[in-house]
Amino acid sequence: MSNNQADIEDFLTLTISEEDRQKYKRLDQYLADKASGHSRTFLKNLFTKDQIILSEDSPTQPKLELKKMPPVGTIIEILVPPPMPSVAEAENIPLEILYEDEHLVFVNKPAGLVTHPAPGNYTGTLVNAILYHCHDIQGIGDQKRPGIVHRLDKGTSGVMVIAKTQACHEGLVLLFSSHNIERQYEALVMKNRCQSYGTIESLIGRDPHNRLKMKTSGTRGKKAITHFKVLEIFDRHLHMEFTLETGRTHQIRVHSSELLKMPIICDSTYGSINEHLMKLGERYKAIISDYPYPFLHAKVLGFVHPITGAKLRFEVPPPKLFQEVLNLSRASLKNE
Repeated sequence: MSNNQADIEDFLTLTISEEDRQKYKRLDQYLADKASGHSRTFLKNLFTKDQIILSEDSPTQPKLELKKMPPVGTIIEILVPPPMPSVAEAENIPLEILYEDEHLVFVNKPAGLVTHPAPGNYTGTLVNAILYHCHDIQGIGDQKRPGIVHRLDKGTSGVMVIAKTQACHEGLVLLFSSHNIERQYEALVMKNRCQSYGTIESLIGRDPHNRLKMKTSGTRGKKAITHFKVLEIFDRHLHMEFTLETGRTHQIRVHSSELLKMPIICDSTYGSINEHLMKLGERYKAIISDYPYPFLHAKVLGFVHPITGAKLRFEVPPPKLFQEVLNLSRASLKNE
């Protein structure tokens, strides 16, 4: 889900009554009846994407489960996205190919490129580019997101893999769901002190106060585990490495800003860009004042090829601007 209000077409608010509890045995049955015009499959997809949530006004705090009916008084919000085109179209968008065989392709996604078509971004995405590059990939996996098994946020650069065959798609989905992969990121964060390394574990779910954000929770959401390590220490910020054990929406950005108290530089969703620039100073402001994306880069992706069994691991350096900021920071450290 991108940070765009156009991603949501409508809100449906439902309150569980005693009559509902008597009539329905399962939440999915209740939702399919009350949210008329939407299939159970559609609603299940919304549920897995955290677009069926408890309202902040809900008097109870149950864990929503599709197989069970929540208690009387539970207030549920359904975030309904606008309709999407049934099939994505191929577009001649340049791609940096890191590796390709008959089963899959690795690319280095630039910051600013959306992974797949979504409300507000129907064209100009990685999927549109892949469809042009791989003419027979349409229909692999989700027809609206052919070949996609994972995603990077629009503003995140780095390594991604796309499946070219159905067998490979299924194999990659299994690898990602079992977390049997290597995923390392690097980031520049606003802080000058942090323990050298550690592990963060929490639940992450949709923020009930801002539906475009994610939030850690002690009781609701999906399990998220992030390992972190300090790579370099500068006067007002740090160069960090993050290793994902799970892959939740905005996981690193949420864990870093909320639990480590160090938002990623230029992450306007979980921090303040103006505040970052003011603290960093004029030399940094001159370089990054017009940069609209967080300084977060997916530098390593590795796993065992689900078809051939070959060990694949690709590492890419951060984008030019990321490196420029690092060079400025290192030079400033030497001059102190």
